[in-house]
Amino acid sequence: MSSHVASIGSIFPRFKKTAVLSLEKGQEFADVTSEDHKRAGKWMVMFWWPKDFTFVCPTEIAEFNQHYEEFIDRDALLIGASTDSEFVHLAWRREHDDLRDLKFPMLADTSKSLAEQLGILEDNEKVAYRATFIVDPRGAIRWVSVYDLSVGRNVAEVLRTLDALQTDELCPCNWERGQETLSV
Repeated sequence: MSSHVASIGSIFPRFKKTAVLSLEKGQEFADVTSEDHKRAGKWMVMFWWPKDFTFVCPTEIAEFNQHYEEFIDRDALLIGASTDSEFVHLAWRREHDDLRDLKFPMLADTSKSLAEQLGILEDNEKVAYRATFIVDPRGAIRWVSVYDLSVGRNVAEVLRTLDALQTDELCPCNWERGQETLSV
């Protein structure tokens, strides 16, 4: 990777980017900012994929979409992102059956500035690695996961980690929502 991945405890970089929100004419695009989740007092889960119109990426995006309500139930704003443009995102959503009814924004980091600040740009092609960030309502990064370009992530693990972070307690190995936390 070209630089260090943004680390736990650091503040998520400020951004304002165009995102695809809908396939409805005139409602396709809107700005998404780093302040949106903070103003709402919510957590943010931002996951990145390398390229639109590829093979592993839509399986992950569709899986996040299937669990969208679970993120909402946890007061988390879910955002998908890549370095492709909003127009490529829109075309892909129109083209791919599993992406037409997405409930979360597809952020376009065409300048690659946010991916670069996060330290997740792959050196050769300058596409984002499969990275996931969980950010608390104050804007602090609380969890980072980065996968190689060829390996899809586990959405259930993202939810499990979000649950554990939201307890604000000590959670043992393999802890899941509803289980006892550790007492000191």
